Amino acid sequence: MAGYSPTLEALIEKFRSLPGIGFKSAVRLAFHVLNSSGEYVKDFADCLLEAKEKIITCKICQSISDSEICSICSDDSRDVGLICVVENARDIMTFERVKEYRGVYHVLHGAISPMDGIGPEHIKIKELLARVSGVNTDEEISEEMPKIHEIILATGSNVEGEATAMYIAKIMQPFGIETTRLAYGIPVGGELEYADEVTLFKALEGRRPYNQ
Repeated sequence: MAGYSPTLEALIEKFRSLPGIGFKSAVRLAFHVLNSSGEYVKDFADCLLEAKEKIITCKICQSISDSEICSICSDDSRDVGLICVVENARDIMTFERVKEYRGVYHVLHGAISPMDGIGPEHIKIKELLARVSGVNTDEEISEEMPKIHEIILATGSNVEGEATAMYIAKIMQPFGIETTRLAYGIPVGGELEYADEVTLFKALEGRRPYNQ
């Protein structure tokens, strides 16, 4: 990068490594840092380090959390027998904007994708099965596992999301638990995190039994 010092070039490259950040955006962010106060930059860096060090995975739903049990799983007002299965923690934030869903979640941390070498064993399906079967696989969680009455499959509507939903629906059959899929409102191939509140509410409201 002609005209930039090696230090600035390194900073730009770090920003470019972030998802969705192109060269021009990386340059803009790098110069924003250079033009900011030392206190701001230190606070920003400390926040990054703190997030990396303190954010862990909830032992129940597998979402990200500051504690062993996340705020949603520990909320007594939630219907713990209603589990919405999502691909990533960002999807939970999307659902929470709706303010109509009062169940809990399960985060898979991905979707089944044979082309990418990702099978059921690579995502958090085993942990979901433990919740459904009522078997406590974590000795540090002493309370009895709740009885599940419905699983909402809220994986993406792309090929990977559908394959994941189909697999989970199949393994849920022996348990006799109602398994539903988000209905109309979510466009085919669309990403859940970009759905607006009304669209997502309609999808939740119109969910249907999931048949393979």
